[in-house]
Amino acid sequence: MRIRIRLIGLGVAIGLVLAAVPLGAHHSFAAAYDETKPITLQGKVTKVELVNPHAWIWIDVTSADGRIVNWGIEGGPPTNLFRNGITRTSLPVGTQIKMVGYQSRTGEPKGVGVFVEYLDGRKVFMGGSAPGADGKSTR
Repeated sequence: MRIRIRLIGLGVAIGLVLAAVPLGAHHSFAAAYDETKPITLQGKVTKVELVNPHAWIWIDVTSADGRIVNWGIEGGPPTNLFRNGITRTSLPVGTQIKMVGYQSRTGEPKGVGVFVEYLDGRKVFMGGSAPGADGKSTR
C-alpha cells in the first residue's frame, strides 16, 4: 500500500512539474501578417529552409529604386511543402520565381506565402496559415 501511495505521489509531482514547463508560443496569421497588405514578389531563390515549425524561402527582389532586397517568405511545415511539391531539388538556389502572399505587420521584408509560381506558370501552394495557402481558395 505504501509503495502504491508513493507511486501516485510521484506521478502527481511529475505531472505538476511538466505542467509548469511553458509551451512554445505559436503565432497566428493575424498576429504576424497583414491581410490588407498583399504582396507579389519576383526574384531569385537564395535559400530554402525546410525546418519545423515553418519552412522559409528567401528570395532576392529588385526594388523600384534598383536595390536588391532579400525577402523571407514563411510557409507551412516542411511536410506540407513536400506534399505540395516543394523540395530542395524542386526549388534550387538561383531559380527565378514569383511569390504571392502577405507582408509582415512590422513592415520588414518578410511575409507569409500563399503560393510559389514558377515562371512557366506552375503554382505550388505554401500550405501555411495564409488565407488560400491550402490551395482551396486563391486571391
